[in-house]
Amino acid sequence: MGYRFSDLTDACQDDWRAYIEHPFVRELGNGTLGEGAFRHYLQQDYLFLIHFARAYALAAFKSRTLADLRQAHEGLKAILDVELDLHIGYCRDWGISEEDLATLPEARATLAYTRYVLDTGQRGDLLDLHVALAPCLVGYGVIANWLNAQSFTVRGNANPYDAWIAMYESDEFQAAMNDELAWLDARLAEVTPRRFNELVEVFRDATRLEIDFWQMGLDRAS
Repeated sequence: MGYRFSDLTDACQDDWRAYIEHPFVRELGNGTLGEGAFRHYLQQDYLFLIHFARAYALAAFKSRTLADLRQAHEGLKAILDVELDLHIGYCRDWGISEEDLATLPEARATLAYTRYVLDTGQRGDLLDLHVALAPCLVGYGVIANWLNAQSFTVRGNANPYDAWIAMYESDEFQAAMNDELAWLDARLAEVTPRRFNELVEVFRDATRLEIDFWQMGLDRAS
């Protein structure tokens, strides 16, 4: 019997839950997150997406089959042609221009996370890279679903972060998440216990860096 993605989250259960249910996420869900914290997160997430696109370019380089090459190509196109445009538009709604985004310095949490993902992909194989990216691609879809399952009491008439949540609960993003899960399940089914333990370490490190990314926004507001 082979492994599945759920075995990675089970092996890192405490860190995974700390990421999915982080105070930053909870405050997004009930609408109490400070605007300064969210704005800082938005700006740094734009920089992360740039490196996320680079990671998919690296995935194309690492691909040995046409199917994997096409998947990497579609992922890169989705980031450059869809997600970044949506992100820029969303930032604009929050008073952050594309010119502002282009001149942003990277926060230490952004540097640590993005360089970890790229370094993991460079020194490892395609599966290492996908596992390092999974807390982002899979995690954001899981977070959107988790938020929608909660019964948060929202102050005022509406949650100012509803549009952010809607991006990740959309059919397009959920389909991308499910495609990635299917790819990961197929590859994980073939690994040995020793290899799986190596991938657990990659997944745990990446998940902890995602936690730091959330915490960065809260710390900026404090």
